[in-house]
Amino acid sequence: RAATFIEMAFDNLTTALLLGGLLVVIVLGAFLASWRTAVISLIAIPMSLLAAALVLYVRGATLNTMVLAGFVIAVGAIVDDAIVAVDQVVRELRRRRQEGSKDSTSSIIRDALLDVGRPVLYATLIVVLAVVPVLFMEGVSGAFFRPLAVSYVLAVLASLVVALTVTPALALMLLGNGAVQASEGPLVRTVQRGYDAFLARTIRAPRAALVTAVGLVVVAMAVWPLLGQSYLPSFKERHLLIDWVGQPGTSHPAMTRVMNQAARELRTVPGVSNVSAHLGRAITGDQVVGINASQLWLTIDPKANYEATVAAVERVVDGYPGLSGNVQTYLRDRMREVLTGADDAIVVRLYGPERATLQRTAEDVKQALSKINGIAALKVEGQAEEAQIEVRVDLAAAERYGLKPGDIRRQVATVFAGLQVGTLFEQQKVFEVVVWGAPEVRSSLTSLHELLLETPKGKPVRLREVAELRIAPTPTVIHHEALSPRVDVVANVRGRDLGSVAREVEHRLKSVKFPLEYRAELLGEYAERQAAQKRMLSFAIAAAVGIVLLLQAAFGSWRLAALVVLTLPTALVGGVLAAFAGGGISLGSLVGFLALLGIAARNGILLVNRYQEIQEHEGEAFGARLVERGTRERLAPILMTAATTAAALLPVVFLGDIAGLEIVRPMALVILGGLVTSTWLTLVVLPALYLRFGAMGRRVTVADTVPAAVSPLRA
Repeated sequence: RAATFIEMAFDNLTTALLLGGLLVVIVLGAFLASWRTAVISLIAIPMSLLAAALVLYVRGATLNTMVLAGFVIAVGAIVDDAIVAVDQVVRELRRRRQEGSKDSTSSIIRDALLDVGRPVLYATLIVVLAVVPVLFMEGVSGAFFRPLAVSYVLAVLASLVVALTVTPALALMLLGNGAVQASEGPLVRTVQRGYDAFLARTIRAPRAALVTAVGLVVVAMAVWPLLGQSYLPSFKERHLLIDWVGQPGTSHPAMTRVMNQAARELRTVPGVSNVSAHLGRAITGDQVVGINASQLWLTIDPKANYEATVAAVERVVDGYPGLSGNVQTYLRDRMREVLTGADDAIVVRLYGPERATLQRTAEDVKQALSKINGIAALKVEGQAEEAQIEVRVDLAAAERYGLKPGDIRRQVATVFAGLQVGTLFEQQKVFEVVVWGAPEVRSSLTSLHELLLETPKGKPVRLREVAELRIAPTPTVIHHEALSPRVDVVANVRGRDLGSVAREVEHRLKSVKFPLEYRAELLGEYAERQAAQKRMLSFAIAAAVGIVLLLQAAFGSWRLAALVVLTLPTALVGGVLAAFAGGGISLGSLVGFLALLGIAARNGILLVNRYQEIQEHEGEAFGARLVERGTRERLAPILMTAATTAAALLPVVFLGDIAGLEIVRPMALVILGGLVTSTWLTLVVLPALYLRFGAMGRRVTVADTVPAAVSPLRA
């Protein structure tokens, strides 16, 4: 039952979400010293998610695994919005009260949020813009990832609204009276003491950090071509579908006997709980196959080892020579059917005018592909054929008797196959009235040759005098596409990633000599993934341009915008290495990179904006002291954003490759790996680069701003 897998997948992802929520609460408790600030954050998170869910409900969307995954990824941005707002309010309240200000608490909170509102708005727009390319994905990839992107964007936008409306109200209620405590907990203060000394050394001698950043980017560029690529994950569905195809002409009793034997053998495999089968095609079936084709439905016990059971099933299927067997899940079969009209990972579609030449060319392609490592179940997709009587009319003889070829074929068809001429209603039943030749007339070609045909001249003529009959195999369906006949050479992939096999298939196709007017096209998962990646890349370039423009608008400086943009590749290095460790790149991984890019850009814009605020509004001179202070004030929010995002995603990774997490897990791996390098970039590399290149009007060295005992920064 396909619904069983969906229910299991939803339950698994819900479990991961609940565990992630519990870890987020624990992380916030460890980072925040005041229960008041913790309560504000804990209220803001569910309110943002509920607001996003309400918008989805109004739009008529359903709650599925991809929607939940979007909410999980958005947790970091939601927490950051709440923490940034609360941190700014706490800092402003403490400063005003220390100065003896008589301003009301509400006016202080308003001023604090006005200061932080502009950078938070730009940061949110950048995060949204980073995932916009996902909204324009089409086909199966769009069906999968568009709900994730929509839920992510709605959650982030709702978080912005909550941060600027609900958070101030909560701050007024909980922080308006009494002493305002520091928002950082003991953990943050401990980290901060060690970080202060490390940051001071780094910004004064940044060469090691910069060389490390460049080295990491080079390593990631070297690793990227080695990454295995796949489009659809291996879904852990407990219901397997085994497609069997025998040699053309295999009889129904022979296929029945083989399928009974295969079913008995499969039932003995440990972990298999049920096996059923059907042969051929029902009259109203959706598959055009002959009696030499069948399907086995197999159920794996929930307690069994999934990978070991599937491997054992594949060994049994491979043990039947003369039969082509393909083991896959029903869900994967349906998605491949949507992609190419076939249920195989590799589909080479051949086009040409003549069916016989097309078939010979397909055999040449099959021979060329058979030498590729990783190719399995390679075959030319045969067309279902059946024996039919072929009437070859002697046109000259037919013309002498005044007969038309169509009239001759119609009379033969009436005698041999029958012709319905009406209906008879009797005893509340409807019976078809069919004119059909007597058995002795239609029993053989010899008797049919003696059939008397009526002529316009009134003189009957024997069929053998005007036509020749013979039995010939005839395809039941001739496949066409764009008015051209087509034949598919199909295969599956085992032991290698789909991307590398598909690239080798493309290379081998170039070595095949096609006749004039014949061509080949590579379809299947790989082609769909390539099309999706190209489309995503085009929109990603447009989004990158938009991000640069937003950064310039936020900073008022092209130099600072370029500074943040040039550091973003370092943030993605951890994601590349995590994808390499996780087995390769999929569309889920690419979506993870986009989300990671938004997180890194958000951290960068809020950090640089804090430097500008300290310099412009608080009169701090540009230099090492400004950079150290601004980074120290942003340390806790940056760490909390990374820690809460990681906490929300850790259950997805550690629950393993189970039903419901097949698409989300590669994305979570990329984000977790990228959080390490993006956090290191924001807290180590960006401050050093800002001190080196962030001054406006003139180049400022450390010698201008630190005591003489400290050696100046070398250019």
